[in-house]
Amino acid sequence: MCLRNTYRLIIAFLAISMNPFQSFSQPSLNYKPVITSLTNPVDIASPNDGSNRLFIVHKEGKIKVYDPSFNYKGDFLTVTGITLQSERGLLSMAFHPAYKSNGLFFIYYTNAQGNIEIARYKVSSNPDIADPATKAIIITIPHPGAANHNGGKLNFGADGYLYFGTGDGGNGGDPPNNAQNGKVLLGKMIRIDINTAISPLKYSIPADNPYVNDTTVADEIWAIGLRNPWRWSFDRRTHDMWIADVGQNAREEINFRKAAETKGINYGWRCYEGKITYPSGGCQLTGNIMPIFDYLHNNTTGGFSVTGGFVYRGSEYPSLNGYYIFADYVSGNQWMISDSSNTWVIKKQTGIFPPNISSFGESEDGSIYACSLSEGIVYKIEAATAVQVNILSFTGIARYSIAQLNWRSTEQNILRYEVESSNDSVNFVREGIVAATNQSPENNYRFTSNIRGIQKKFYRLRIVNMNGQWDYSRTIVVKNNSIPLNIVYPSIIKNNMLSFYISDAYNDLLLFGVNGALIMHKNIPGNKGRINVPLPNLPKGMYLVKISNNKSFVTQWIFVE
Repeated sequence: MCLRNTYRLIIAFLAISMNPFQSFSQPSLNYKPVITSLTNPVDIASPNDGSNRLFIVHKEGKIKVYDPSFNYKGDFLTVTGITLQSERGLLSMAFHPAYKSNGLFFIYYTNAQGNIEIARYKVSSNPDIADPATKAIIITIPHPGAANHNGGKLNFGADGYLYFGTGDGGNGGDPPNNAQNGKVLLGKMIRIDINTAISPLKYSIPADNPYVNDTTVADEIWAIGLRNPWRWSFDRRTHDMWIADVGQNAREEINFRKAAETKGINYGWRCYEGKITYPSGGCQLTGNIMPIFDYLHNNTTGGFSVTGGFVYRGSEYPSLNGYYIFADYVSGNQWMISDSSNTWVIKKQTGIFPPNISSFGESEDGSIYACSLSEGIVYKIEAATAVQVNILSFTGIARYSIAQLNWRSTEQNILRYEVESSNDSVNFVREGIVAATNQSPENNYRFTSNIRGIQKKFYRLRIVNMNGQWDYSRTIVVKNNSIPLNIVYPSIIKNNMLSFYISDAYNDLLLFGVNGALIMHKNIPGNKGRINVPLPNLPKGMYLVKISNNKSFVTQWIFVE
């Protein structure tokens, strides 16, 4: 890189600021097709076994497995003895939290009689093929009459228990009032212990289930008052619960509860549909939990059947981090919800999106996928951006408690790069800003960061364009390998104090102006480690620092503000 660009970059370095960044705008979504030629896909699952494979559940009973590059590995399992009318079929699967060691997984389907059934299987010696002979039915829930409103989603909680949401039994308006009937397992969120069985059951009831001492409510019930929670999820980081409950004639709703507040909840159906009373409910209900968001039945701003999604917690698109992503099956509309200073921020997406999104899924690495029932396609959710930049490389190395970051880019109309760091890959703070140069054909940048006392540190670039739009680079990890380095830190001097780390013994510190004139000479005999040297009152500008002994010397440019 030429000396002129070096000066520009040094001038652009700012002192460390430990204030968290503030967002200028919300990100937008892009759907990238990754798996095609499927037949009625209804669920996407991934085992926590290090393989990052995707398992695609098909309504007709097949589960297909794909490697991380989306190559088809084969049919994992074909489930028989199911019925397919209306909303029936094979509806979801979930892997045991200890799947890597025990090979157990669970499926949710409607059996030949149309009843809801959950069964357990085990993988065979081939990791891409299940053993159908290991099938064991865990629970069967009667679902008489109608073929719709079966619920259908299995999820394991952070507590290791199996949760699933059931529909109210079908027909319009829940005629038997199943959702509010504590003796019926329909229209509920259920929680059971599948690791311990108490005869004659194939499961047991967790001791802290909310109704174990209530004779009017079944012990398996975790929450009541749901119509058809077709898709719901846990936030993998916070363990908060998100439930998308399909509405009746007027409204679709999103329910949210923090991890410690999910049990013993009444979500209101059939007394409420969304945030309004349901006309035919015929009940007066108090103490129920209202949804955080509902939308009307129309194709323009709402829809007719909500498909719940996930909170994005992947590392590939940090701008999506913390957003709950969901869609409407009929209208194709998409939304994102985030919590900003304890206020829900809801953004309807603009653009053309895939039709008939039947389910979202989360892979092991935190990526989110969606499947279209009518198209037979699985899409990967990406962050769409108007930021015109291509990061060609982004690397970092640490020596003697200093992380040296370097990146190359091709860019257009970029304002700045905000360097953010984290000790845990979750909570990032801004360390400094580097002004973009927008040179052609490419640009080279450098930034130094203190990593003293930290085993490893995570870094990412928040890239802001001239219009205030922004996007993130990928996150990199810099490990502190304690290889000695002699370096001045920081590159910008704001308080007339020069700090530097040295691993070797030097005798002299010299400060030169850009014209080569010697401005200061200080003796530093044998000093090592961090050294602070007061500077005289200097005019704003560039200066060259040189430390030397009788064998070697180190030079570095600094900028005095």
